[in-house]
Amino acid sequence: MKKCIPVILAIIMIIVVAWIGFGNKLIDKYSYSEEVADLDEYFGVSMPSMNGSDGNVAIMLQDELIEEQAVVIEGEVYFGLDQVKKLLNDGFYVDEAERKLIYTTADDSLVAGFDERSYTTKSGVQETEYVICRKQGEKLYLAAKYVRLFTNFSYELFDRHIQLNTSWGVRDIRTVGKATQVRVKGGIKSPILAELQEGDTVILLAELENWSKVKTEDSIIGYVENKRLTGVDTKIEMPVNDVVPVEYASNRMQGKVCLGWHAIGGVKGNDTLDAMIKEGVGMNVIAPTWFSFTDNDGNFRSFAKADYVKKAHEKGLKVWGVWDDFNYRNETDTQISTFEIFSSTTKRTALIDRMIETALTLELDGINLDFEKITADAGPHYVQFLRELSIPCREKGIVLSVDNYMPNQGNTHYRLDVQGQVADYVILMGYDEHWHGSKDPGSVASIGFVSDGIEKTLKMVPAEKIVNALPFYTIQWKTEGAEVTDSYVTLVNQAELVAKVDAEPVWKEDLCQYYLEWEAGGVLNQIWLEEEESIKAKLNVMSAKKLGGVAVWRLGYGTREVWQLLQLYTNM
Repeated sequence: MKKCIPVILAIIMIIVVAWIGFGNKLIDKYSYSEEVADLDEYFGVSMPSMNGSDGNVAIMLQDELIEEQAVVIEGEVYFGLDQVKKLLNDGFYVDEAERKLIYTTADDSLVAGFDERSYTTKSGVQETEYVICRKQGEKLYLAAKYVRLFTNFSYELFDRHIQLNTSWGVRDIRTVGKATQVRVKGGIKSPILAELQEGDTVILLAELENWSKVKTEDSIIGYVENKRLTGVDTKIEMPVNDVVPVEYASNRMQGKVCLGWHAIGGVKGNDTLDAMIKEGVGMNVIAPTWFSFTDNDGNFRSFAKADYVKKAHEKGLKVWGVWDDFNYRNETDTQISTFEIFSSTTKRTALIDRMIETALTLELDGINLDFEKITADAGPHYVQFLRELSIPCREKGIVLSVDNYMPNQGNTHYRLDVQGQVADYVILMGYDEHWHGSKDPGSVASIGFVSDGIEKTLKMVPAEKIVNALPFYTIQWKTEGAEVTDSYVTLVNQAELVAKVDAEPVWKEDLCQYYLEWEAGGVLNQIWLEEEESIKAKLNVMSAKKLGGVAVWRLGYGTREVWQLLQLYTNM
């Protein structure tokens, strides 16, 4: 028996050790981890702002931790300019050369210099307790408080992040029934993000089987066990709405616009006014192409004559003077950079002053902008020019209209959405689906092309501000082997050409146009005709969409029959 005692003791020890090991495994499996998460890593900040000191801070936008970060400088929150434009308000404009931050409203431009604690308005200098914008390296930062002057949003600063809200609603609220932790993931082994005490409340973001995704009162998002949460409540968030949306007064005409562009290549071109008025049955606006940029300072040449305006007024017509960026360049081969003109605040201001003075001196009813050479890099500066020009136009009762290509991916920098806000009319050049010199035979303006352009524009511009321009011309395409050439054919000359051809036009229902082709001397000739039926189809679309009117390129090209269709449309 005594010999068995050591064996029994050994067995007991083995059992005890095994039980301890098994117990430790059970304890380890079911015990809560006390590992604390690295909040710098969680928020992705390498230089966090702690207790209001300077540094980077993460941004919690609504309930999402986003990649963009803000900075705290001298206790103030600053957003990068790109962040402001993307998340809050894209109306801020920067002139790097003149070190100016500009925000243009319906009736004023507010200007703040870099690193200054004041901004200027037409009422004078307005002081601030903080630096409005700071340049650090290549990046410009805007004070959140300044952005708030023009934008409805709320923000709260914590140690490593800010809570940023741009929308508000009804939130599900839960109360903490017993002290617990918020963890990175749903599981007791997940690292701890925050401690919660009994009675604390959290916002419920998602309820899972055993855990819930929540946001704490200091905007930390993580997971809490369902058994630690009690009560079901809701909280109505109070929206920030103290910034009232800007109302842009309009100088639009009563009824529909019926505009004819009068192409004038010199002062003598004004003498054709009587003939143009005679052609334009039902026309109520005439737009002479008088002004064209001559240099990179925004100077422009003028073919304008005051007696032209007087005579047009006597005939019951409004006169919208046209400014362009290509005619003088084409005539003289002068290289003109719209980027240089519009990117300088000094040049923009001087140009606007000259344009308004010219319009008032001539007693023009409107300004029509036909800037077709705006490059993508010049886009933001051109848009700022439109914002600034619209202010004196609004004040002086001058109609501001802007000509545009049909919207596509290559011209989004023209910003039809902004034009729809600041301009009185947004004119679509509803042609050039296939254009002169493209070597791509096709319609100048098929019904699908026109309809699609109008639909896209309606998403950005109110219907009553949209004027669709029709082509009073088409193109005769000639294909010989691999070589494609073309020439313009006006509506007034089209019937004569068709009559000479030994072929019959065929109606293309999908295009709402007659198509004509014939061969002569080994050359394939093709024309997609513009005449009463094709024009009527386009007018029907415009009428259905309740657009603000019609324009035509150009006077001198039309037929009486087509003008009568326009007159009917305008008077509907």
